[in-house]
Amino acid sequence: MAAPAPIHAVEPTGIVKRAQDASPTVTLCTGPGFTSICVMPAVVSDECVNLTGGLTTLNKELSSAVIPGGFICTFFTNFGCTTASAQDSRDELGLSGGSYPHFSEVVGIAGTVNFEDVPSSYSCSPV
Repeated sequence: MAAPAPIHAVEPTGIVKRAQDASPTVTLCTGPGFTSICVMPAVVSDECVNLTGGLTTLNKELSSAVIPGGFICTFFTNFGCTTASAQDSRDELGLSGGSYPHFSEVVGIAGTVNFEDVPSSYSCSPV
């Protein structure tokens, strides 16, 4: 009896492995509790992202978000990640890594705020 042929591992075709250094994503949803329209753009550190173009649906409609661990994302009422008054910070909201199902009552720099349907831009940075 002949010896069995050796077994060779074969990689399936058409499957693309995710790169280990793939960029983390932030989840942004138009409904509270991660409902309605949700998108997952890649985090680009220290870059302002205006909710325009492919993200226009989120402009002044953002109600919940998931921020990846190790990052802080700041949401702004204005385009361009600008604040009208750096003294009271009511037009910006900084959130560290975690789930935020209700922007209607989140604790930000200025205390508990209602930031639902407010943001027009955001920027994320590593902590």
